[in-house]
Amino acid sequence: MNKLKTTVFALAVASVTALGLPAMAQQIKGDPKAGLGKADMCIGCHGIVGYQTAFPEVYKVPKISGQGAPYIAAALNAYKTGDRRHPTMRGIAESLNDQDIADLAAFYSTHVEDAPTPPEQAKEPNAQVAALLQKGACVSCHGANFAKPIDGSYPKIAGQHADYLFVALKAYKTGASPGLVGRSNGVMAPLAKQFSNAELKAISNYLAGLEGGLQVVPESRFRTSQK
Repeated sequence: MNKLKTTVFALAVASVTALGLPAMAQQIKGDPKAGLGKADMCIGCHGIVGYQTAFPEVYKVPKISGQGAPYIAAALNAYKTGDRRHPTMRGIAESLNDQDIADLAAFYSTHVEDAPTPPEQAKEPNAQVAALLQKGACVSCHGANFAKPIDGSYPKIAGQHADYLFVALKAYKTGASPGLVGRSNGVMAPLAKQFSNAELKAISNYLAGLEGGLQVVPESRFRTSQK
């Protein structure tokens, strides 16, 4: 019964996600080389190891090198439409056309350096976190080791910064309110609202400790300061 429930849930989520991604964006083929030439506005945050933002609170900007191209495109479109509220990201996303988004997504999905292959089985969480993950049915969408999503428009979350995951999950609880922060998503919003912030933090800390193939890959202009 639980397996059937999980399967139905995953199929429903896949349908919601497919409907949420603009049809044109699903058809445009991205060019990684073109994306490299368009990434200057991205590398100032996502290309510096340990870089933190201070809005709406202090946290590390997400690792996006090695993330799936469909997810990156979906996220940028969500910032563009306002389904994800963040003033800086919305301003950037609104400056991009569909081809720009596809090119950037293709670039960052291949922008990795000797990334290890994530294991098939994630390391066992403690009993509390295991119960929380089961309650949220997280693996049913984010896949094996939380690094092999069942649909490309879902993110890899294994190895992502814990503080970023925590802020993102709280944003789904807020929703796309008239304010400056929040995220609207028909699947993630009700899931996140099941948990207290302390529980979301416990989930985030566990996921951050997994190997998922996500990286921060410094551009050459930033490498000297990292050595």
